[in-house]
Amino acid sequence: MRILLLLVALLAMSAAHAADNVLLIQLQAGGGFRVWHTEGESRLSDDEIMELEVTARPGGGEVTPTSAGPARVFESGEGVTISLLDAKSDATLLIDRDDCNHVRVWHAAGATTLSEDQVADIFISALPGGGKRITIGDYHIKAFVTRLGVIATLWNAAAKK
Repeated sequence: MRILLLLVALLAMSAAHAADNVLLIQLQAGGGFRVWHTEGESRLSDDEIMELEVTARPGGGEVTPTSAGPARVFESGEGVTISLLDAKSDATLLIDRDDCNHVRVWHAAGATTLSEDQVADIFISALPGGGKRITIGDYHIKAFVTRLGVIATLWNAAAKK
């Protein structure tokens, strides 16, 4: 519960300072990382997300019209993903639920770009209660281990005078 409260506080503080300020980092089976973003160009309402979520199937559900174009929903051991068939860059959304069962959506593409080495440094710094704050490039980062992977909160580092 303390982790959830800390994440909410960090999200609220940093939301005023930058868009796409929280990332979900997942270690991939073959090596490397998949980075999900809190912000992306593809937008669906919570109602649409919940309606789509129930259509998820292991091989993909039926193609369903949405406000972001046609979508197909997949269920896997790693969660439920929405494939937006007409999207240019932000074509996959990951559905997540917080401890209170509220819907969170992670975007495949977002504004924050980090190198593989930077993502690895963030991933390694994570602890269940939150790792030490690290600085990478223009960002301060605090990373937390969660059931889906590592959630990293980023905020702009103050320029040194």
